[in-house]
Amino acid sequence: MSKKKKEAKQQAELENQQLDESTEAAVKSSSDDKEKEQALRDVLHIRRTAKEVKRYTILMRVTGLIAVALIALIAIGYAIAYFYNKYGSFTIKVNKYDMVNQGLSLSETPEFDRTISVLTADIVYDMTNISGNDLPENIDKVNGNHNGRNYIAYTFYVHNSGKDTITYEGDLTIENVTKNVDEAIRVAVYTNGEKQVYGKTKSNGSGKESDCDKEFLTSTQVMHTNVTDFEPGDTTKYTVVIWLEGNDPDCVDSIIGGVIKMQMDFRIVENT
Repeated sequence: MSKKKKEAKQQAELENQQLDESTEAAVKSSSDDKEKEQALRDVLHIRRTAKEVKRYTILMRVTGLIAVALIALIAIGYAIAYFYNKYGSFTIKVNKYDMVNQGLSLSETPEFDRTISVLTADIVYDMTNISGNDLPENIDKVNGNHNGRNYIAYTFYVHNSGKDTITYEGDLTIENVTKNVDEAIRVAVYTNGEKQVYGKTKSNGSGKESDCDKEFLTSTQVMHTNVTDFEPGDTTKYTVVIWLEGNDPDCVDSIIGGVIKMQMDFRIVENT
């Protein structure tokens, strides 16, 4: 082989070697790039996953707070309903100061074995209209709660267990009413056996209803009583009866589902 051919051969081998090295470097570089790219993808995935976890955590916390708030609202609603029902459709109260310091107190029995400042009548649900003529004749002869199917009846006693002769007042008021059910409501108050029936003024403003003895004093006050010379040991017996009068012209379908809540408050206005 001539020297010239030998040099050409060596040159070709050198070029092939350089090509192989370049190819190997390119492959290696490509592999490194892929690894870098994969590493970058892994980092981005981790970051994205962390953001999703954080977002999920925040979402769960917000959802938890909303759930707690809803539970609290429901609990408050049940509490309101509970206390409203606990204190019934008719409540009697004596000023606590008058009970403690002057001895004016309440009881469901004339013996006054247990004197308190608040009495509560049981509720009658889904009360429908009746005629006042259908009420039992001895309705004021039973102590405490003695409701009928379609009326509320409650007998209680106001007693002076103090040492002074006093004058006390009492007001029977409407605390809450819906759907104008009070337009057809009747309230009979027996005071030591004497009966007075109260109802709202006729809707046309022409005066009391024919079955009533007296009109409500105002749109929210049924009646007022004043007892003078109430000596130590004296007792007044009250029976309050509440019903929906079916013969009232305002006893119409639109008041169905209406609710009424009443309260009677007693207080001392003078003592000697």
